[in-house]
Amino acid sequence: MPLTPGARVAFEVADEGRFCLGFHRVHGRDDRTWVRCADQAPAERGSPCGRCFAQDDVRFMHDFHRSGIAPAGLKRYLEQPHWLYVATFADGSTKVGTASHPRKHARLVEQGAVVAQFVAYAADGRVVRVLEDGVTRAVGLQQAVRSGVKATALCAPLAAARLEHVNDGFALATRGLLEGGLGIDGYEVVREEFEPPASWSAVLGHAALQPYPQPLTTGRHGFTVQHVLGPSALVALDGTDLRFIADLAQLKGRRVRFGAFRTPIPAVQESLF
Repeated sequence: MPLTPGARVAFEVADEGRFCLGFHRVHGRDDRTWVRCADQAPAERGSPCGRCFAQDDVRFMHDFHRSGIAPAGLKRYLEQPHWLYVATFADGSTKVGTASHPRKHARLVEQGAVVAQFVAYAADGRVVRVLEDGVTRAVGLQQAVRSGVKATALCAPLAAARLEHVNDGFALATRGLLEGGLGIDGYEVVREEFEPPASWSAVLGHAALQPYPQPLTTGRHGFTVQHVLGPSALVALDGTDLRFIADLAQLKGRRVRFGAFRTPIPAVQESLF
């Protein structure tokens, strides 16, 4: 379902819990196959069931730089250049992360980074993950920020100048570490800013946003999407001029039924600040 501005999303959650999304076979740099879960089994490890997790090529990606173990197709994928970035979200939460060269920009769009900088260009996926772990140890940057944190932050984002200051500080510390050397070759320090989609300013500049009034994991929902920023959406409810931020990542692995549903208007008061 394309979540373009004006898209109507109305559904009820059909079953409790999350269900397996299948697994990926990686054949090369830009070639992979998604395989559906044959049993549509309950999820056991976040998204997949145990059987699909055992068949998933992507699971080797996060430990390959230590173990050297990966299927041939994933090794071909990891042989291409990768980027190391420092990303800051609307509340100032900051992480270090990696992206393959073809998905350099798309990765940060998916993440919902409000401010970000590329700090290193690595020869391959093994080198960039060694850098990532080194930055986590020495600079203290986490490697993940939960989608719920990102969504909550959009309701009261820090000023743009402050977010840029936070990001600049961590990027400076990261580049200083990398320029000092981590005992490996195969990378160069870079200075390049991420330019987020222009539509994101409509979310970040919107006053008095409210958290979506109920979890998307149960019940019935109906809203109109106005903008999407990473895993979050700015949505409108029927019968009110208030606008809400919904964490769409809550829907991952959920079974839903579409229908003529609408989200009840909550009893909220617009912020005076």
